[in-house]
Amino acid sequence: MREVTTDRLRLTPVSPSDLDELFALHADPRVWTHLPSGRHLDRERTARDIAAYQEDWERHGIGYWTARRLDDGTLVGVGGVRLVLDGQAWNTYYRVHPDQQGNGFATAVARAGHTAAAALRPELPVIAYLLEHNAASRATAERLGLSPVWRGPDVGNPDPDAVRLVYADRPLDPELLGRIARR
Repeated sequence: MREVTTDRLRLTPVSPSDLDELFALHADPRVWTHLPSGRHLDRERTARDIAAYQEDWERHGIGYWTARRLDDGTLVGVGGVRLVLDGQAWNTYYRVHPDQQGNGFATAVARAGHTAAAALRPELPVIAYLLEHNAASRATAERLGLSPVWRGPDVGNPDPDAVRLVYADRPLDPELLGRIARR
């Protein structure tokens, strides 16, 4: 499950060798139109994320992948699943380069992550945590078979009017849902 090939993508665990490309992706304001405060302004932030993602692979045998096109090796983005909430759920993540958006790549990366999560820990729910006004992300979550289970304020967002949605592959325990809502 470390390296996965789909019909159009090669997925490899995020590594320090991806720093330049992943920093450029995360620094691009076009991928942060729905959450401008998430944009990476320095390489150190991206490097810290990469280190955390590598730790996921070491500790849990799964984490986020760097996704590249099979045909030419072009960076598509980053995504997959990782354990969150002290190992109580799988978080779905996808961030796709603007030039590659609209081609189903977010769905492909996330679906590969869901398949890997189901093989490792099927008893854990799979969630997607997204902003309500991000219609593309909502559509991806729904294509993955996730359903909305919570709607409320986006704690910590600089925009006080931001609304956060939680999608899941099953009904969630009220205690877990409460922890997600406070996140």
